Amino acid sequence: MAKNLKSSHLPTSTRRSHGDAGEKLKGLADSVAQMAFKQKDPTVDIPIRALSNVEFNEKTRTIEMGGNKQERNFFNYGQAKRFMQTLLVASKCKDLIDADKTASIRQIYYMAKHTIKGTSEKTFDDQAESDPILEDLEVAINSLREELHIFASNRGNLVGPITLVDDGNTLDCARMGSAGYAVPSIVEPDTVQFKKCDAKFVLHVEKDTVWRRFHEDRFWEKHRCIVSHGGGQPARGMRRLLHRLNHELKLPVYVLLDNDPWGYYIYSVIKQGSINLAYESKRMAVPDARFIGVSSFDYDRCGLSDDVKLDLDANDVKRAKQILDYPWFAGKKPWEKEIKKMMSNGFKMEVEAMINKRLTYLTEEYVPMKLGDKKQWLD
Repeated sequence: MAKNLKSSHLPTSTRRSHGDAGEKLKGLADSVAQMAFKQKDPTVDIPIRALSNVEFNEKTRTIEMGGNKQERNFFNYGQAKRFMQTLLVASKCKDLIDADKTASIRQIYYMAKHTIKGTSEKTFDDQAESDPILEDLEVAINSLREELHIFASNRGNLVGPITLVDDGNTLDCARMGSAGYAVPSIVEPDTVQFKKCDAKFVLHVEKDTVWRRFHEDRFWEKHRCIVSHGGGQPARGMRRLLHRLNHELKLPVYVLLDNDPWGYYIYSVIKQGSINLAYESKRMAVPDARFIGVSSFDYDRCGLSDDVKLDLDANDVKRAKQILDYPWFAGKKPWEKEIKKMMSNGFKMEVEAMINKRLTYLTEEYVPMKLGDKKQWLD
């Protein structure tokens, strides 16, 4: 029976919220101005985005940013340009919020790029300079870039029994054709709302090609679920949407990925968050997500042939060992057993390996079998 969701999930307006992000940007500008008025060196504190400043919170089961910060000073020859760039990008974001417009990270680069009057100095030489500045700004004011009205390219789709309101348009995700619903970069509650949901769980797969198999076989209809993919490592919009589906609608999230170190890492990012975006884990991570496959033990369990084996190389082995050392994997015996089994096998497998048995084996036998046996799941 479909769940008609509470009005708290619906907007009072389709207009994007100016919210806290605009006030935080104003607060940043006021702080810098006050320092200048007091004839002090204007400074912006930027939390350090590196493994050395990342902690794993056992209670929340997410990666969190530590408290170490670096000062960015105006009267420091080595920092003056980056200080200026930070305030310039902040100013452009404030303009977007005030105008109720959005822009891509590429468009922000062009909006902020110009030659400083009276000099030959450019504010940005290329986008490789502006992108990190935007990430610095996000963490400095503790706001998602989406809240700053910045979007990235759409990557990822979903299909299933859920009705969304996207920018004022009501969309039934079970009736979106062969391409499904293209998940946008900005999926905040003031842009995307959940209107009705009849799904029992979310199945997230790694690739578009695998997702199409599930869509064509109408797995989502037979099992009353949402099937999504992230085109590899899911973009921020997809991760944020998975978090919202789990947190707001209480839908379990099951993850089906390749049996290789990259698949393990993607699961880690979905579940605990990423090192580079540790400051956003609380709004993106899904700590209750479960890895249902493909497992290193499935080669024997499913009677697969040698034709599906892909040799592990030295980089695969190195990466697997690194993952074992992550605090969020360390001490988890099932995961240690899983990864060591892959290394002892000497090969890896893609999700598509299951199709070697039969085209619909993946959707009609393998995944239903994995969903029905919780002992095979990895936390």
